[in-house]
Amino acid sequence: MKNFYDSDFKLGILGGGQLGRMLIQEAINLDVHISVLDPSENCPCAELANSFTLGSFHDYETVYNFGRTVDVMTIEIENVNTDALLALQREGKTIYPKPENLVIIKDKGLQKAFYAEHGIASSDFKLITAKSEITEFPIVQKLRTGGYDGRGVQVLKRAEDLDKAFEEPSVLEDLVDIEKELSVIIARNPAGEVKTFPIVELEFNPQANLVEFLFAPAVISQEVEKRSFELAREVVTALDFVGILAVELFLTKAGEVLVNEVAPRTHNSGHHTIESCHTSQFEQHMRAVLDLPLGNTELLSPAVMLNLLGQEAFTGAVKYEGIAEVLAKKGVTIHLYGKADTKPYRKMGHVTILSETLEGAKDVALQIKKELKVKA
Repeated sequence: MKNFYDSDFKLGILGGGQLGRMLIQEAINLDVHISVLDPSENCPCAELANSFTLGSFHDYETVYNFGRTVDVMTIEIENVNTDALLALQREGKTIYPKPENLVIIKDKGLQKAFYAEHGIASSDFKLITAKSEITEFPIVQKLRTGGYDGRGVQVLKRAEDLDKAFEEPSVLEDLVDIEKELSVIIARNPAGEVKTFPIVELEFNPQANLVEFLFAPAVISQEVEKRSFELAREVVTALDFVGILAVELFLTKAGEVLVNEVAPRTHNSGHHTIESCHTSQFEQHMRAVLDLPLGNTELLSPAVMLNLLGQEAFTGAVKYEGIAEVLAKKGVTIHLYGKADTKPYRKMGHVTILSETLEGAKDVALQIKKELKVKA
């Protein structure tokens, strides 16, 4: 493939959301030309990309034709047309992560079967095609495709909960007795070099079932840390993966570590790395897909990330309150994603808080949650 420093080199991104936006911000430092394909002309990447194509990343012809205009292709969302990517790969196009990885990961049923086939520790499961097949409780139901940010997941504790169940093809997983939810961001380049970021702990918003706080580093034992890194390496090696992979884990109350699911891209659980690590997850992904040496992943400072979510009562053109007050605090950085409209629990941005101690960062994060508001 062409080298990224060739004057006519183009890196293509399928998806123009906030992950692509932050990837572009890192690409600027390496002077990499970024082309983006997205179905919304108002997406966060539209005005930042060197070139922008309006179109669906689900459509075969659109993805195929876009892919022919770039030298290397990557993604910021996994639910894309993999048939087009496989065709481009057969023709010699460089695509990371590999399309065959995306085929597995974007289908939670195939993903769970992959873990079972490769002996990777994960919760027990079965696949169903309709909710009439749900007969045992408690259980967690996940749509096989299309779920994101807490959508597509239902906890069914008793038969009376069946009215909340999905009718579409799903995965049924055992309801794990969770002590903590953890995440490992791991990167691998085509040469096989692998590096992991320090493990983080995730705290979820109970109403929206998505991450609200991230704590780095996670407060866990050395044994749990070692096992978490082992599992992340098992997954990335079994997939022969290239790029950034977010490996979400359950730490059970019995002390067992299980793979929950993975995301084949930069991830919400790695946003803090922009300020708190030598190399951000976005720079690391660039390095990996461009076949460059991977960067230093050491943590510079304890950190907390707060997701800035659309408030439940507001839908419409976004307004922010409290930005000046928050920016006056030591060690605080705000990232707004450039989304014009807010709606309940939509990710509108995030705030990273650095401090000498994790507890100190947590205290500031709780203050910010009260002060920084998303309204319409």
